Amino acid sequence: MRIALTRDVSPAMDRCELSHLARSPIDHARAVAQHAAYEQCLMELGCRVHRLPADASMPDAVFIEDTAVVVDELAVVTRPGAASRRPETASVAPALAVYRSVAEIEAPGTLEGGDVLRIGRTFYVGDSARSNRDGIAQLGELLAPWDYRVVPVTTRDCLHLKTAATVAAPGIVVLNPDWVDRALFGTAAVVEVDPAEPFAGNVLRVGDATISAAAFPRTNRRLEALGIDVRALDMSEFAKAEGGVTCCSVIFEISEEAPER
Repeated sequence: MRIALTRDVSPAMDRCELSHLARSPIDHARAVAQHAAYEQCLMELGCRVHRLPADASMPDAVFIEDTAVVVDELAVVTRPGAASRRPETASVAPALAVYRSVAEIEAPGTLEGGDVLRIGRTFYVGDSARSNRDGIAQLGELLAPWDYRVVPVTTRDCLHLKTAATVAAPGIVVLNPDWVDRALFGTAAVVEVDPAEPFAGNVLRVGDATISAAAFPRTNRRLEALGIDVRALDMSEFAKAEGGVTCCSVIFEISEEAPER
């Protein structure tokens, strides 16, 4: 069974953290509707949605991906690089403890899930304004007992590594070569985003389909030409907050027979 941990849209989302975009008005009602469509898509792709409530004191909390990294053996609760976001983890940790043993990134380390890209048993982690070398090293130490490898990655001019690159399908990475080096991913096939769609490198693979933002039709067509089942969603309000399709969920597998912890 596949779990998707999500969080409702905060009524204060228009006060979100911004690093690379100018602030523009966010339509809360439209964001709520887009988030509902996103959750519906996750359910259609086989996820059981575990939703946490919104909190007006946490404008960015809908971007729940940044609060955790989950593998079969462990859930790692992060320490966000943006200080305003650190309170978000207090409710995420017990939610994950239902399904996994939980460990935490500790100060002075910082780590945000948007910087963590898993390909097989390798985790590429953006050394960014939000995730530092100490946090990356802690993640490596926590995952080492299960033979996972953690590789720091230099990014350029983007918020997170997964702003620039994500897995579109097994063996296929979609990326913006201006923000991360394509050579990083070795033998994986690389699909470059259309130059007119710099943010199109953020897609979310769920089961046998790939969720993408509808704002990137040219890049989506490149993926479809490879036989990828692309589910395009309107995520326009989240884009204003520097969010993408990976940002709004933490997805992991559980055994159908396994009791909740």
